[in-house]
Amino acid sequence: MDKRVVLALGGNAILQPKQEASYENQYNNVFSATRKMAEMKKIGHNVVITHGNGPQVGNIIAQNEAAKDIVNPLPINACNAESQGFIGYMMEEALKNHLNDLDMDSDVVTLLTMVEVDKNDSAFDNPTKPIGVFFDEIEAKRLENEKGFVMVEDAGRGYRRVVPSPEPLVIHGVRQIKNLIDQAIVISSGGGGIPVYRDDNGTIQGVEAVIDKDRSGLKLAEQVEADTFMMLTDVSNVYINFGKENEQKLETISVTEAKQYVSEDQFPAGSMLPKIEAAIQFAEMGKEAIICSLDEAIEALEGKAGTRIVLEKATV
Repeated sequence: MDKRVVLALGGNAILQPKQEASYENQYNNVFSATRKMAEMKKIGHNVVITHGNGPQVGNIIAQNEAAKDIVNPLPINACNAESQGFIGYMMEEALKNHLNDLDMDSDVVTLLTMVEVDKNDSAFDNPTKPIGVFFDEIEAKRLENEKGFVMVEDAGRGYRRVVPSPEPLVIHGVRQIKNLIDQAIVISSGGGGIPVYRDDNGTIQGVEAVIDKDRSGLKLAEQVEADTFMMLTDVSNVYINFGKENEQKLETISVTEAKQYVSEDQFPAGSMLPKIEAAIQFAEMGKEAIICSLDEAIEALEGKAGTRIVLEKATV
């Protein structure tokens, strides 16, 4: 059955850890990543794509900092918009070229998307969202001392800056996305969306934060009434006891099982935990959430790969 699918691609897939942050490297990664997405459209699925921007927005902020004596730095929300635009452009160009190679006349549309948050969200008092490239411990301490950044160790890969990551409440432009989805691949809510809030007069204001792309993707999947919410990673499956002798690959698990694993602290807070939490919330609506590698995305939609989180497992 053809499905309405929301795909969430991580920012680290666009710029891999320790890879030079050149445009060419990022475009080549995007070109490789979007091939499967075009093939998904080819076989009949309706596709909405969202993506992370942690490395990209971090680098834009670093560029702003380096040039602050020449050009006034932009706030983080404006940097987020900048990253959303240039990543969306790369994805749209790559997808259109893939669709052309597949002899498809389907279009691709990139929407600059604002995502509404609560200005009183407690996240503003507790930065947790990793952005930018990875640093060793010595460099991380220097940035804390000299720049006042909050730096944390990120899943054994090094240290990264963290910024506030409020909960997404409303995806702006959802009606337009739903109108477009039958005719085009839609790219929306990139980088978790541009964070905004409404003041006491109802006026929209930008706010300095970076919304987690998996939580924003969940909200997008809910609001466009997707059948499947798929989070693409650099691993084929979710694991429990990861890296230990009793490591176990998860294939299809119920919401109850997933919650149990969360209570056991099986998933790192900076990487897999937000994906699992988003998957649980989506599966609780009676739909399927999938966490899988990009290369196996189509097989995962067919139930042949990846980790699926469902409300209840079927009994034979």
